[in-house]
Amino acid sequence: MTTTTSATTSTSAYAVPKVKRPISIGKLLGSILFYGAIGLFIFNLLAMVSTVVIDSFARSWFKTVLPPSFTTSWYSDLAKDHNLPQLLGNTFTVAIATTLIALILACPAAYVLARKQFRFKALLYGLFLLPMLIPALVYGIPLAALLIRLGLGGTLVGIVIVNLVPITPFAILILTPFIEQVDASLESASRMLGASRFRTFRRIVLPLIVPGLLTAGVLALVRTFAAFELTYLVATTGRSQTLAVALYGDASGAGIRAHQLVNAMAVVYMVSTMSLVVVALIFVKPTQFVMSIKNR
Repeated sequence: MTTTTSATTSTSAYAVPKVKRPISIGKLLGSILFYGAIGLFIFNLLAMVSTVVIDSFARSWFKTVLPPSFTTSWYSDLAKDHNLPQLLGNTFTVAIATTLIALILACPAAYVLARKQFRFKALLYGLFLLPMLIPALVYGIPLAALLIRLGLGGTLVGIVIVNLVPITPFAILILTPFIEQVDASLESASRMLGASRFRTFRRIVLPLIVPGLLTAGVLALVRTFAAFELTYLVATTGRSQTLAVALYGDASGAGIRAHQLVNAMAVVYMVSTMSLVVVALIFVKPTQFVMSIKNR
């Protein structure tokens, strides 16, 4: 015991103390620039949003830090100029219908890309993603002209069709990795037990890719809700306008229309979009779904 205690004491007596390494100047400067850039971005974003919101309630605002007086009359004037219930109805109808149809079309396409190996697969995958890579106006103008010629211009059906072109590849891009992570041996076992391909897909694959469907649905819904270029080309009448198209019409007439009225429309559009995102994230949490797929 004495020998052990003395050895321990001598070892602790000659132990080298830990020395904290000084932080390098380059690392410190990089951290300052990184967090400074993030802080500047957040500050600019909050400043722009708050300016629009405050101006939509201001009677006049020019040289003072804050408006001298506030009013809600701009929103009542906005309700007189636009049929807001119809605009909201059109926007949500187009977004929900486009998302559901895109998921129905994207699911079998993503399954083929995830499971099958064939010639020109990379070329087919590139063709699917082409509407996301090229400017929307390149294919939007001739497609809108075709829809108008077919009598679908100024209708919600035409707006849904034109928005399916970029949204469907977007859903395919999201769904393919989810299907790839599902073990193919489960499908083989189901086929060996006598199940058909359709029943295997419905009873085995589909329940496992529900997280991917919900994730793709949320992202596609938000993206369709904010779509403007393609919707503007087809929405030729006021009855088929969405919030984004109405906001552009108000902004383009800023010389005639008061800027507070334009900002009020922007606030309505922003609140509608954020409400959709919040409600979607309450029921659908994409990050948790990704983790659950990985754990499987």
